[in-house]
Order: sequence, then C-alpha cells, then structure tokens
Amino acid sequence: MVKNNIIILGIESSCDDTSASILKNEAILSNVVAGQNIHEQYGGVVPELASRAHQQNILPVIDVAIKKAGIQLEDIDAIAFTNGPGLLGSLLVGTSFAKALSLGLQIPMVTVNHMHGHVLAHFIDDNEKSKPNFPFLCLTVSGGHTQIVLVRDYLDMEVVGTTRDDAAGEAFDKTAKLLGLPYPGGPLIDKYAQLGNPNAFQFTKPNLPDFEYSFSGLKTNVLQFLQKNTSKNKDFIKDNLNDICASLQKTIIDILFDKLILAAQHYNIQEIAIAGGVSANSGLRKRLEEEGIKNQWKTHIPKFEYCTDNAAMIAIAGRYQYLAGNFADQRTTANARLKI
Repeated sequence: MVKNNIIILGIESSCDDTSASILKNEAILSNVVAGQNIHEQYGGVVPELASRAHQQNILPVIDVAIKKAGIQLEDIDAIAFTNGPGLLGSLLVGTSFAKALSLGLQIPMVTVNHMHGHVLAHFIDDNEKSKPNFPFLCLTVSGGHTQIVLVRDYLDMEVVGTTRDDAAGEAFDKTAKLLGLPYPGGPLIDKYAQLGNPNAFQFTKPNLPDFEYSFSGLKTNVLQFLQKNTSKNKDFIKDNLNDICASLQKTIIDILFDKLILAAQHYNIQEIAIAGGVSANSGLRKRLEEEGIKNQWKTHIPKFEYCTDNAAMIAIAGRYQYLAGNFADQRTTANARLKI
C-alpha cells in the first residue's frame, strides 16, 4: 500500500550538471544544481572531466538539497535517478550513488528516462502554471535531442518525430562557435537575436517527410555563408552579429514549428507543450504563444529552472514510476542511448 505524503529524492547527472531535488507529493521542496565551468575552455563538454566533477559534486549537492527541504535523510521514501540517455560516465556516477544510498537506507529506487523527465516537468505543482491535459504533444528540444512526443499518459509516450542528425540545441551551440561565441553559445545567440533583424539573412531549411528534423545542412550553410562574407569583409561577423543571430534563431524556430504544426494537425491535438534546455529560448517561447493564439492551442511552457537539466523533473517523473510500482533493483545500470 502506497502511503500519503511520499518524499522522493531525485538525482540528475546525465551531462555536466549535478542536481538533487526533494519532492513531496507533486511539490518541490528543493532543487539544487551544480554546474561545471571547466568545459568552457574546451568549447564543449569533455566526458571524462564531467564524470570526475560529478564525483566531487554529488554528495554536497544532495546534502544541500536535503537541508534546504528541511527534512532528514531517513524521511526519504524512494530515490529516482536518471539512467539515460546521456554521457555514460556521468550517468554511472548518479546510478552508482543511487544504488548505494538505496541499499544503505533500505528504500526503493526507480529509474527515469532523462527525456521523460523533461516532459513531466510540466506536472510539478505550481500555481502560476497550468498542467497539460492528456493527450498532448510535447516538443522536446535540447543539446542532444529534438523530438515531438505524443504524450497519452504519465507513463505512455511515443516519439512521433525526431532529428536525423544534429539536435536543435547542438545547432545553436555549433553555429555560435562559428561566430566566435564562447560555449555554451545558444543563450548568447538568443541574447543577440533580440537586438537584430530576423529577416536580414536567409538560411537553408531541410525538406523532409512527416515530422522528421535535420540541422546538419543548416550548420553547413551557415559555415559557407560566413566564409563567403568574411572573405570580403573581415569584420562582417562583428558588424552584423545581431542580425546574423536573429536570422539564425528564426530559421531554427521555423524548422521546429513547421513540423510541430503538421503534427498537431495530423493528431488533431490542441494541447501543445515545449520542454528541454532550448525551451528556455525567448524566441521559442514567444513563437509558441503566437502559434497558440493562431491555432487555438492550449500551450504549456515550463519555468526556466525546469527547462535545463535539473533533478526536480527526475523526481516528478520518478513519482509516477513509484506509484506504478516500477521499481529498479541492484542489477540496474546506466544506458547512454536509452530511448523513450
């Protein structure tokens, strides 16, 4: 029999953020995230360095989360942790810690798909945000994934559209690198885009069937565009940075919404949500609101703190696994290529 007032410890370590969260029922009591600045000098996440930093961060992050929540370690009823997808070394740190703590406290644990967590972040208790009604479509966009997910229930999801190559977040970061912007470049493109003309330059869009995405061609197009114009004017990027960023951001968002609109029409669904790190992008959020009005959608946008990698989303997803009795055992391991 499941007791009332379930307290779950969520652990997230799929990439370069170590996070712990305490969830009581559907309310977040604490959500602590430790980032890793060491990757900035390399222009991207270095897996070995990420896993080492997780080893250093995981114990203090969990300790702070418990103290902020005002509970004792013994109050925790279950542990939810990300077992994939992500960087294998990073995932193993969280997985190993969760298994050891589960043994030590003699409490159950549940595994959570990282992308499942992004989708279910919408169900965290928040008086300022409405929760989606089933079924709904969720556009999940991050550095590693771009997917349109048909969500029928908390534990019933189907990926109906995905990218053939690069993810949208990767397209932001890699084109930002071409512009000479530091890592992570996606937020900087968003910042400069707000000062530029989104129609100043035209970039390529893929022509793919159904709800498939591709961003590798755009990346190549941007490279060729910059090479051509900087050969004529070495200050071209500096002189046009805001307009380039605005045009690039508009192109990526257009690509995302062309397919999302088609999917909404195909499945006759009016409940539309976004999730993942790129859902923090101001242009994407604004476009969803505009399309919502235009298409009479009921739209759902997560809070900023639940967009990027965090353990609150792992805890809420873990709650539904717990209620369903989907417990993991000590044979559980990380799966870097885990699918929804």
